[in-house]
Parts: sequence; C-alpha cells; structure tokens
Amino acid sequence: MLRVYKDGHVERLMDTDFVPAVSDDPITGVSSKDITIVQEPNNNNLDISARLYLPKLTTITQKFPLLVYFHGGGYCISSPFTSKYHNYVNVFAVSVNYRKAPEHPIPEAYEDSWAALKWVASHSSNNSGDGGPESWLNHHADFERVFLAGDSAGANITHNIAMVAGSGDSEFGLNVEILGIYCIVSPLKDGDWVYYSALSKCGWMGVVEIFETDGENHGFHLYDLQSQKAKDLIRRLSAFFNRDIPRLP
Repeated sequence: MLRVYKDGHVERLMDTDFVPAVSDDPITGVSSKDITIVQEPNNNNLDISARLYLPKLTTITQKFPLLVYFHGGGYCISSPFTSKYHNYVNVFAVSVNYRKAPEHPIPEAYEDSWAALKWVASHSSNNSGDGGPESWLNHHADFERVFLAGDSAGANITHNIAMVAGSGDSEFGLNVEILGIYCIVSPLKDGDWVYYSALSKCGWMGVVEIFETDGENHGFHLYDLQSQKAKDLIRRLSAFFNRDIPRLP
C-alpha cells in the first residue's frame, strides 16, 4: 500500500491516479468541482477539501438528497479524486478529502471529517439563515434528506460521525435525527451482522436495512462498476437514499 523511508518521506503505491472535475459529464450529465473547506498551513498543515457532484438539473431551483461521503483506504491511501470514486459518486454528493496517516495519524481523519460535516451543515437555512459559502449547497441541497456514507475505513468514520451528530450534544445548531441506517455486509467482519441485529433489536424506531452480496471481496463495487452485482448494490443504495423516511415520533 505504501512505503515509508527513514527520512520520513511516504510513497503511496496504490490509488495514485487523479481524475479532474468536469462541468458536465458527457455520459451522466453530472457536474463536479473541487473546493477547499479548511486550509491552515501553520496549523499542522490542516488541509481539508472535497469534490462536489451535482446531477443534471431539470429546473434551476431543483434540490436533491445530499450525500456526504467518506472514502476508504485504511486511513492512509486513496482520495475522492481517483477514478473509482469519480465514477461511483454520481449523485449530489460532498466527497470529503481528509488527511491521511502516517503523516497525519488517527484521530485526524475523524477530526477532519467532523469539520467537513459542520461546514456542510453551515449551508442549511436552519443553521444560520444566510446559507454558507458554496452556492451548489445553498441552492440544490435538500437538508431535510441528508445521508452519510463511506466504504471500508470511511464506513468507520461514517458510523462515529453519525453517532456524534445524532447525540444532541453536537455544535451543529441543527435538529438532527438519525432516521435510517443501511448496512453493507463486509466479508472481513462477521460483526456486521451483529451490528445489524443489535440495531434492529435495540428499540430504535428508525429504518435499518442490510444487503449482502455473495462471492465478492471487500469493496468490490468500487472496482467493477459494470458488474451486475455492483449495479444491484448501487440500485439498492439509490432506493434507500430516495425513499420517504418518516420522522421519529
């Protein structure tokens, strides 16, 4: 995955490709752009960025469910700008680029992800009334339907960020309710079934679903998007993101 030299230099051997953002994808119609969330070189090289994805608009006031996505890679490789994420996240999404280990050890990836989510929340009219600095979020994000998602290490970030956001103790200034959770079972961890079972039986009144794909490896859908199994998984996720989930009593 990576090579660390005695002088501290880190060479990443995987996921080194970079796909530029496009104003109008000729196949999907999705527009994308890269934005800076926080950049403070004098603060431990704090640099948090993201790639935004906006589906083709049918009206200038159209709003979409908002997906905040945290990529995987063992906290040390990958980014939202590699080909597998650029081709995969074809919804209105904020795909977060957090700092990587070993240069930036845990918990910095979690701290960056939390800062990114707060930045996204700052665009909600429920938060400040004035919106935030990013026009796409101000005009086209439906803050009544916000989803957090991630793969591998990003799924771990997603779980922890969601628990903090839904605890009632966060500094969002938003009325946060966790209404639904979708689990994709990883062949690396039987504990995912335990997670799903415990959540289903704990008395929580939200929506929980689980989907298992037989015979595939960890994160398979990111590496073979054209396979039927990957398409089936993405359709299930899309249906979950677009369903009407009632508010908790």
